[in-house]
Parts: sequence; C-alpha cells; structure tokens
Amino acid sequence: MADTLVTDGAPPWEMCGECHGLDGLSAVPRFPRLAGQDRAYIEKQLRDFRAGRRRNDGGQMSGSVSELTDETIPPVAAHFSAQAPLPASPAGDPRARRVIAEGDAAAGIPPCRSCHGTGAPRLEGQHAGYLAKQLRDFRDGRRDNDADGAMRAVAARLSDADVEALSHALQDTETTRP
Repeated sequence: MADTLVTDGAPPWEMCGECHGLDGLSAVPRFPRLAGQDRAYIEKQLRDFRAGRRRNDGGQMSGSVSELTDETIPPVAAHFSAQAPLPASPAGDPRARRVIAEGDAAAGIPPCRSCHGTGAPRLEGQHAGYLAKQLRDFRDGRRDNDADGAMRAVAARLSDADVEALSHALQDTETTRP
C-alpha cells in the first residue's frame, strides 16, 4: 500500500530524503538518522511537528510536514523504520555506557535502555550532536512532547558533561534491536 501513496508521483518519503537520506542514514549531524527508528515514534513526531507540539531550530520540519496527510504519515514511518541502521561499535566513556545499560541510582538517573528498547525511540547510532541537542532541549524546557514528562525529568538530572558523554556513547553503542 505504501507504494501507492504518492506525492507528485513520488513516494511520500522522498521529500524527507533531502535531509534525512532516502535510506534514513543522514550524514548531516543536525538531521537525525531515521533508519531503524521505531515506526510509532516516527509517526508521533511527524504528527507533533505538524500540530506545532514539536519545533526545531530552523523550522524546516514545520514546512515539510504540512505536506503530509494522515494517510501519508504511516507509509513514511514504515519506510524509515524498515531501513537498516548503521552498524555501531562499542565505545565511549565507561560511566556513560553504564548509565545507558544500568543507570545511576545515586544521581536518580534510570538506565536509558529501561525505556529506549523495542517500541521506543531508537538512540543507538544516532548523531551525537543531535542527541546532545535533544537532551539539552528536554533539560532546558525547549522540548516538551515527551510522554508524561519522563525525558524532561531525566534530562534535568544531567550535567553538560553527562549530556556530551551519553550522546557520544550512544552514537557508538551497538544496537540492542533485531
């Protein structure tokens, strides 16, 4: 069905490919990699951008998503979630890797993987700069479209050094998904 939904004769995800890459593997750090991202998460973000519940710095998404309809959002999300993510290698700060896997109870930081598993936003292999910006935006109140304020509460406990270390470790973390 996704192949039959088109915009100007092209599949609806082609307009996304200009920034995110048709394969979802954006080479530009400010544009997130969508390959292998959770389908429901992509759909929610597209709807949130379209409704104005989420914004980005340059406003590119506001204009782009205005062309998407309720009928074209699901195939766009399906296309990118079906793409293979980049392979990653285990690296990064040892404490950051522990926080990703186990959390830091003393600091009140739950493990990233306690929420970011199957059915949640994919973090592994994402651009470090993009992840750091999202964490700072949640922490500083510039982003608020998280479920029940969960990310805002966690990010509020992160220092700038934590944000950088976690972002770089996640960029280089092996995927936990099939």
